Amino acid sequence: MKPKSIRLYIKPSCPWCHEAIAWLDAHKFEYEKRDVFSDPSAAREMLQLTGQTLAPSIDIDGQVLGDFDTDELERFLRDRNIDF
Repeated sequence: MKPKSIRLYIKPSCPWCHEAIAWLDAHKFEYEKRDVFSDPSAAREMLQLTGQTLAPSIDIDGQVLGDFDTDELERFLRDRNIDF
């Protein structure tokens, strides 16, 4: 199944964030990118969802994965039967 809503929380200088963006783009996911440095509301939202300030973090249909690499993202998606 494909997710209905994806919000990706990033920091512009974060190499893992760039990797997550490239991975999502390569797999043709539609998502909302939230820059936690330039948008204080995005930073608060990420902190509330994950309990941390580390990025990247992602919210997929209300299921949250914080501070991940793409291997962890793939496992997260597989465990939830999300197609990629």
